[in-house]
Amino acid sequence: MKRRSLLLGGLAVTTPLLTATPAAAAALAGAPSAAAPEGPLTNLAHLDFLRQHVTPPDQTGHTTYRLADTPQVGVLWTYAEPGPDGEFRRVGGGAYHPDTDTWGQGAYNADDISRAAVVYLRHWRLTGATTSRDAAYQLLRGLTYLQTADGPYAGNVVLWMQPDGTLNPSAEPKELPDPSDSGPSYWLARTIWALGEGYAAFRGTDPGFAGFLRDRLDLAVAAVQRQVLVRYQQWQVIDGERTPAWLIVDGADATAEAVLGLAAYVEAGGGATARRALRQLAEGIAALADGGVREWPFGAVRPWALSRSVWHGWGGQMPAALARAGHALGDRALLDPAVTDAAVFTPWLLTSGGPDNGRLPTRTDRTQIAYGVDSRVQSLLAVADATGRSGFGQLAALTAAWWFGANPAGTPGYDPRTGRAIDGINGDGQVNRNSGAESTIHTLLSMLALDARPELVALARQSRIVERVGTLTLEAEDATRRGGATVVTPPSAWTGESLISGSYVELPAGAGLRWQLQPADQPRLVLPVVDLRPDVPARTVWRSDAGPLGEVDHARVGAQGTSPAPGALLPVTLPRELAADATELTAEATAGNPATVDAVMLEPLVSRLTLAGDGHSTTLLRSAARIARTAAVTAGTGPATVEVYDAAGALRSWHTSAATDLRVTVLPGGFTLVRG
Repeated sequence: MKRRSLLLGGLAVTTPLLTATPAAAAALAGAPSAAAPEGPLTNLAHLDFLRQHVTPPDQTGHTTYRLADTPQVGVLWTYAEPGPDGEFRRVGGGAYHPDTDTWGQGAYNADDISRAAVVYLRHWRLTGATTSRDAAYQLLRGLTYLQTADGPYAGNVVLWMQPDGTLNPSAEPKELPDPSDSGPSYWLARTIWALGEGYAAFRGTDPGFAGFLRDRLDLAVAAVQRQVLVRYQQWQVIDGERTPAWLIVDGADATAEAVLGLAAYVEAGGGATARRALRQLAEGIAALADGGVREWPFGAVRPWALSRSVWHGWGGQMPAALARAGHALGDRALLDPAVTDAAVFTPWLLTSGGPDNGRLPTRTDRTQIAYGVDSRVQSLLAVADATGRSGFGQLAALTAAWWFGANPAGTPGYDPRTGRAIDGINGDGQVNRNSGAESTIHTLLSMLALDARPELVALARQSRIVERVGTLTLEAEDATRRGGATVVTPPSAWTGESLISGSYVELPAGAGLRWQLQPADQPRLVLPVVDLRPDVPARTVWRSDAGPLGEVDHARVGAQGTSPAPGALLPVTLPRELAADATELTAEATAGNPATVDAVMLEPLVSRLTLAGDGHSTTLLRSAARIARTAAVTAGTGPATVEVYDAAGALRSWHTSAATDLRVTVLPGGFTLVRG
């Protein structure tokens, strides 16, 4: 089964995914989700199955709301594995010790309890279901029991709990911080998320409980203030770039989840302290917006302050956080980077392979999980709500099609009849049929969002990928080498801040690489992925058989600063485009120290993704061009609708056509949607 991700300097590295038995696979997704009965997509049955009540023993510094009156609190099992008969069993984290009925990590954890509480809160507010209100109430009581209420660690959160309710602050395998309540953490951020949404939901129906949640949220914010925001407006240097030093665990991803809770709290009347923390944390997230239409990372808000190279899908709710913070604070400046991420980066991501675990910077971790998919869905919908621009909602639906079969395995990732979700899909299409808490939670968050927007459901149910034309990666080690060019396979591909795509090539002066290319139907951008090192002079010249493309100065990067590794592994966009009819690409080191080349990314000026289902299709076209271009599209049956959006996601034109073979416009940096 997929164990909890290990954090290596902010990077999630997952163990290989395992496939289940045929019987277990059939139990989860034996029939396409598109064939499921009509009605709400959200089914809480499997999440209910993971819930547990436990009576914790007396433990110093830990209590919760009305514990003496109601000694049981709500918790959630971490994992679920199918057996040979297809029945699922609940599983904790780490090695199981039957003699003590304990796990190396624990049975229940604050990360999943907090996010499950958000699921039940949102379901209650959407449907009025009192069962979901009661589940949220009990989970929030369990979550606040995990929070340390006094002492030097007050406001922080213990991550793990054993089956009998005993806290396990130092888990095996070890996670940082250790003990888990000794500093800021992802689980502190997620606790703030749940407490903020919990206060907003309960303040009108249970003022006493809402007041307790407010007090615990204030305690958590105080911990963030003394541990994180004490560095507000302090900056650190990462390979020559200034990045904020006041993010929770240096992560815009972790900080974003805290911001979601603070935004809900502030909109529900939260005080000046929370409002100030919301603004300061949101400013830190916004400071990691980077790149543009033609430059890495293509307008994304980066998730980790310590690397210029890394983007990952899991936890990537930075645009959602900025959109909601901007709304809560009335600050349009916070929304702007979220709009660029949604309008420029997300179409690139969808056309270049989808919501992978990691672009680090090449597509080296192609595993896709519900957490990453949902983070894109939530972000797109939050930006759609904040701007009123319908194109973002449609992009969210195209992303959500992952659960209905538009994924590397071509299989449903969610069964609305059972409420189960898969734990992930490998890049080779292997499916992990386990159905753990995190995957279930984030799948249900997306299903709730779709149930709230029924106009998007039909688009999300287009479950088949017909065509994807996007990034083509050429590995340096696959090129023809000359002049002493040497393939190097490092002991570890992880540099401390990025991931080498297998091996790289060192080019001493005079050495070169040559790739043979297939002719294309359009020009392409060329982005060599190279190791940039300050004060290590090296230069490469890039050409094709159709003409020169430009040079790369491998010393063009600033000082390492507090970056975990010297230099930066980055894609560098060459100034000239690769002609469509080019059949050869070359690189030559011309002077100085050996130059390091990891790979080359070729980006079509117009990339595309086409999904289909139920006799209809949708094509997304994304532009990296400097001028408007036209593209040929074959629409599905019936009249086709063409919507043309600019680089800010604003609708610039739309029309319908009875033709099935169309030529449509794609604006520079924008995207076009063709539905038929």
